[in-house]
Amino acid sequence: MRVLLHTPLKPPDSPIPSGDREMARGLSRLLRRLGHTVVMPTLSRVAPGVPAPQDHLALERRARVQAGRLIARWRSLSARHPERFDLWLTYHCYYRKPDWLGPIVTRALGVPYVLVEASHAPRRAQGPTHLGHRAVERALAAADLVLTVNPRDVAGVKARLAPGARQVWLPPFIDTRPFAPMPRTANEPPLLLSVGMMRTRDKLDSYRVLADALGRLKDRPWRALLVGDGPARSEVEAMMKPLGARVRFAGAVAHADLPPLYASADLYLWPAINEAYGMAFLEAQAAGLPVIAGRTGGVPAVVADGLTGVLTAIGDAAAFAKATARLLDDPEERARLARAARERVNARHDGRAAAHALATALRTLR
Repeated sequence: MRVLLHTPLKPPDSPIPSGDREMARGLSRLLRRLGHTVVMPTLSRVAPGVPAPQDHLALERRARVQAGRLIARWRSLSARHPERFDLWLTYHCYYRKPDWLGPIVTRALGVPYVLVEASHAPRRAQGPTHLGHRAVERALAAADLVLTVNPRDVAGVKARLAPGARQVWLPPFIDTRPFAPMPRTANEPPLLLSVGMMRTRDKLDSYRVLADALGRLKDRPWRALLVGDGPARSEVEAMMKPLGARVRFAGAVAHADLPPLYASADLYLWPAINEAYGMAFLEAQAAGLPVIAGRTGGVPAVVADGLTGVLTAIGDAAAFAKATARLLDDPEERARLARAARERVNARHDGRAAAHALATALRTLR
């Protein structure tokens, strides 16, 4: 099939680090691995960035015009033209950045419409977010197939699907090969790694919990490496300042350069405030790192509490510090979790498992 890959939230070809972009790129790789051709015509692109809710009405009107042009363009092309597609797949659709185009275009052209990682939040039906929420409901009602990545989205999505539409679980996935564990030199003290954008709201809240937790561990030997950058970096640096030279900032690191950093660490820490599921959790475990994370969103679907890491109450710095202290004090337990983490990610979250799940789901459209 020729698959139009639509990414309304973030363009996958941007160099800015993002788990969302990595997932979109991964979907493109999976589709090609299954023998499909991926197309992303200019007319299917939307402006990057998350718009303010008050701009949604203008965006909806603009999308109708854009959809009309895309439909006319498709109809004018020969069947073999490289921009012609016979399936529309949208990755990531939620109230702040819904898919305005897909439902209109696919209905007009009679091609299947697939959503990957859609979420439906009833509390957004009122107030300034209602236009984006309504657009998500239209997209779900139009979908022939929804591939759900985050378990917390299952019930909300299922309630909005049309009769005959299917919802299928697609486990979050990565290419595990670059993250294969490498021989570690004995770290003294152990190295704690965190990877996350330094921006306001949830990410900053996660760094705040992390700083609090590390501050409770001053009596133990450890070093910490923080990977990431962003507009809130100065605030993160201020939080970590009382910890002195024990915390080092690596800044923004290209995705291709991350594997050696994971390989150099002993534990992966991230409080995961309102995290969907976190691609970095998969990368860390693929590299053989036990994970300590907050129990939120889809994180329990990618980090098995007690098997590949430890999950603590969300936002509880004391519990987070206690879990970290326990693993710092027990190298054998760290080694056990590390082995299980690597095995579980390879079995459930690598490209082979995801390709099988995607191929099985797409066959239902025939």
